[in-house]
Amino acid sequence: MAQKSRFFIIPGTFDLTGFTDSLKGLTPAFETSATARPFDLLDCHDQSLRSEGRLLVEVDGAMRLLQADGEVLVQACTGKGKFVQDLPDGPVKTAVKGFPKLRALMSIGSGLIETGTFAVLDDLQKTQVRGSVVTLSTDEGQATLLTVKPMRGYDRAYHAVCAALGNMAASGFETVFDSLFPGATPYNAKPDVALGTQEPSIEVAADIIRTYLAVARQNEAGVIADIDTEFLHDYRVSLRRVRSVLSLFKGVFSPEQTEVLKREFSDLMAPTGRVRDLDVYLLEKDIYFNLIPPNLHQGAEAMFAQFDKERTRALAALIRRLRSAAFGKKMDELAALFADAKGLKHGPNADRGAYSYACALIWKRYRKVCKLARGITPETPDEIVHDLRIDCKKLRYLMEFFGPLFDKGDFKTLIKPLKKLQDNLGLFNDYSVQQEALLDFVATQSNAQGRANAQLAMSVGGLIAVLDQRQKAERDRVIANFQHFDSPDIQNLFRTLFYHKED
Repeated sequence: MAQKSRFFIIPGTFDLTGFTDSLKGLTPAFETSATARPFDLLDCHDQSLRSEGRLLVEVDGAMRLLQADGEVLVQACTGKGKFVQDLPDGPVKTAVKGFPKLRALMSIGSGLIETGTFAVLDDLQKTQVRGSVVTLSTDEGQATLLTVKPMRGYDRAYHAVCAALGNMAASGFETVFDSLFPGATPYNAKPDVALGTQEPSIEVAADIIRTYLAVARQNEAGVIADIDTEFLHDYRVSLRRVRSVLSLFKGVFSPEQTEVLKREFSDLMAPTGRVRDLDVYLLEKDIYFNLIPPNLHQGAEAMFAQFDKERTRALAALIRRLRSAAFGKKMDELAALFADAKGLKHGPNADRGAYSYACALIWKRYRKVCKLARGITPETPDEIVHDLRIDCKKLRYLMEFFGPLFDKGDFKTLIKPLKKLQDNLGLFNDYSVQQEALLDFVATQSNAQGRANAQLAMSVGGLIAVLDQRQKAERDRVIANFQHFDSPDIQNLFRTLFYHKED
């Protein structure tokens, strides 16, 4: 049976002397490129490729995708700052088609790359094994990637080379990241927060807030650089989680400190709202155009041109805020405040054990969701449906915060129908908000005259009509999907996990 090529990852500096000594009678000869060239290691902020065990390197105007088995795909184009779907067709684009559509490729590290080949010779200088070598280096470390290719009739030499490299190698591209960028941890928008069942609730709150403050700060540079819209989205979600702790963990902080913190985090969120709204509209531009007939596209084009201009202005103001000394000082002060629970002012529930407190909070919120949802009908005012959306979000946050205290399987069973219900409620809310925003937009344009404005008004009218129909359909789905969430099995599991008579 023919031998297959083998791939090895050597962390740190490649020990050529040790490799040579281990071959016993065989001599390796390496031939590398004359000069090292700069490279960028590409991924998105979430490092999706890294999590899949793949490595994307941009060098000399081309992208090289290294697969886990050592296969290298090459495409002659640059990727930094681009979305995968916008790349020209080619093998790399095809291979990463599952890459997040809202995430742009960005440099998560850079260094120098050397490429070359090697041969392993016998005493008569006859080649018995061939291979290729890639060496990546940064100021902090180095990693060498070798592919060993067998030659017919020299199986013994091939096995000797593979055995020698196997003793030096480590598995997986995670080794490359650790070697080149030691200490750099992957970004995680929802990091695990370790909790103890008897941990005082104020310490739980401080742990969660501290964790999500750090997540928010990890997104600031991406917002400022405007790499992709997900940086602002994650920034806002992180701060929203912090605010939810302040509102849901009742009696953990003193009333006075709770009000101060709510106000401070509200002030941090406020400048981000309009930019995020405009991001959503612009991201859904193609969807909007598909909702209306072509003869209304001219007005829609005018509307989106206005949205784009407004986003530029709003983002510039937000960037000035994020770069300001006052903003940096405030974030540093909040990080210091939640570094531990010592500087926090205790409320009556501050010392309550995490488990009993979690059960009480989740059970109470669950009952509120069910009571509200069971009254939803096709005639229920939109405001009540919006209240249900907010209560479902609060229930989901509570369950995610306290998840480490409970069985993962049980939580997955509960979260799945809740998430489905939330998706319906989110769309219902989006359609409602978008209709209001479109009406407001037309009102601001009403003082202008001319054909473009008439086209715009007709386009917006057409969009509002379609969105209204979609909102009504989503309300029906809310009612239907709540039935799944309200099934006897789900009811019994909630009761088993969270109901205690003293609550």
